[in-house]
Order: sequence, then C-alpha cells, then structure tokens
Amino acid sequence: MRLYGSLLLLFALTACDGDSNRTSGAAPAGGAGFAAELGVDTSDMTKTASGLNYDDVQQGQGATAARGQTVAVHYTGWLPNGTKFDSSRDRGDPFLFTLGAGQVIPGWDEGVAGMKVGGRRKLVLPPALAYGAAGAPPVIPPDATLVFDVELLEVR
Repeated sequence: MRLYGSLLLLFALTACDGDSNRTSGAAPAGGAGFAAELGVDTSDMTKTASGLNYDDVQQGQGATAARGQTVAVHYTGWLPNGTKFDSSRDRGDPFLFTLGAGQVIPGWDEGVAGMKVGGRRKLVLPPALAYGAAGAPPVIPPDATLVFDVELLEVR
C-alpha cells in the first residue's frame, strides 16, 4: 500500500511539472520564455516598482503624455510565445483613452505615461498589470504576461 501511495504522489508531482509557460501565457525573467521574434530581454529593460518592464525603442520629440490627458496610440500585443492577439495597426485605427482614468489595463496607464509623441515603447506586463488570474478568454489565458509595442501618436 505504501508503494502505491508513493507512486501516486510521484505521478501527481510529475503531472504538475509541465512547461505551463506556453499555455498559460506566463513568462520567466530575462529573455527566457519569450519567442525570439519578440526581441524581449527583460534584463536589458527598465523595471518599475510595480513589475512593469519597458524599453524606449524610439524616443519621441513631441508633447509628453501625462495623467488626465487623452492619448492616441497604435499598438500590437503578443503572448510570450509570439502569438499576436490584437493590433490597432492591423485595423488602421488608433486607440484613444484617457491616461490614468482606469480605461485600460493598469500596465498601459503606467507604461504610456511619460512617453513623448512620436515615441515607441516596448512594454512587458506581468499578469497583475494586465488581465490577472481571470485572463480575457478565449484570447488571453489566466495569469498571462503580455508584450506590447506602443507608439504614441497624439496627446490632447
């Protein structure tokens, strides 16, 4: 009986030891766990106290985005495995929102603030700054880390 109990425990632990990063959308630190085509290496990015990682791919020269202002952005979003889940660029329709008003996921409010018009920023959002434990089924799984390329087009 003791042998069967040990085998059952071993099976249970082995079953839980799969690579859940591909299905859950979670991603480990650094560049590990991110599709190569995303060009993500969090060790080379700025990390905020909240856990947001960002890199200014292109510095803007225009007005600076600040809380309370309406901003227009083009963006593309991916899961860590490289699956694109949304893109305003593909639609040809910029996305407008009021910065800091809670109209978007928290990582966007934080990650777009301080950008200058014409700038482009790569954001890596941990689940807590994205869609959290619930995800946004069926496109975004629970506890998913998300990668965004955001271009600030306008500040109003």
